[in-house]
Amino acid sequence: MSSYEQLLIGIDLGGTTVKLAFITQEGDIIEKWEIPTDKTGRSIISDIATALNNKMTEMSLTKGQFLGVGMGAPGPTNFEEGIVYKTTNLGWENYPLQAELEEKIGLKAVIDNDANVAAIGEMWKGAGDGSKDIICVTLGTGVGGGIISNGEVIRGTNGAGGEIGHITAVPEGGARCGCGKTGCIETIASATGIVRLATEAIQGHYGASQLRDEFESTGELSSKSIFEAAAEGDPIAQEVIDSVAFYLGLSMSHIANGLNPEKIVIGGGVSKAGDQLLKPLKQQFDRFAFPRVAEAVELTIATLGNDAGVIGAAYLAKTKLAK
Repeated sequence: MSSYEQLLIGIDLGGTTVKLAFITQEGDIIEKWEIPTDKTGRSIISDIATALNNKMTEMSLTKGQFLGVGMGAPGPTNFEEGIVYKTTNLGWENYPLQAELEEKIGLKAVIDNDANVAAIGEMWKGAGDGSKDIICVTLGTGVGGGIISNGEVIRGTNGAGGEIGHITAVPEGGARCGCGKTGCIETIASATGIVRLATEAIQGHYGASQLRDEFESTGELSSKSIFEAAAEGDPIAQEVIDSVAFYLGLSMSHIANGLNPEKIVIGGGVSKAGDQLLKPLKQQFDRFAFPRVAEAVELTIATLGNDAGVIGAAYLAKTKLAK
């Protein structure tokens, strides 16, 4: 194991767990594991440093065998200065994450927003398949996004580039989003949004429905159960998925008209629905996108799953720290 050199460390900081990996220059994971996230935000970097040191010892690796660390963190970041502007859930504000990592771990570090990092991972080793113009959308508890143009992540003036989840899809009368606006695509196409749409649809729909039966007997729904019910022909579930495809297709078309991408990669838990989501989404996207933009793009499901973040973070370390 100790014959490795110039290894990369990829870190993906999530609200529940921190994913860590040792990765080769070719993008192959040689070891990956996770640790719980300290919800107060105070001991996260110390916890990461301890976990990395323990794993290096266990694998007979030394720090001299590593080029550096890449890390994806939630919230807008200042890529050049290595600062996280704000992570609501961890209580960080203008937090010098890169400097903290370098001090505690003893290796050079680079940080970026977690959705950007996942997009980079898909470009390098996943569904992006080497394409240089990509839109990545992550449909999970919220809706994240990363936009890559000519191989470079669009970070924008103050770190908020690629905030796809906060495109206003419903200009009037939309649901309140965690960002403070109403009608964001996050309130519709996230797992939480899909469940909200279904719950509302059940209350306004009086025909036979297994989805309503499930809701009335258990008091809860999941986006997975909604897609399953739609596959079995449930009218309410199908109506919800058509609605999600409509708003998401419309939102994606706006970004695509600006970027003219080769790929739109859909990831996150909701993407497990596969063609059941992709097919209606493609129809709506084609309906709203500029025809030449629509014919150039392939809509596809992300392939790296939970590894996208650590792989993208390692790519950042490889390309930014070697210089």
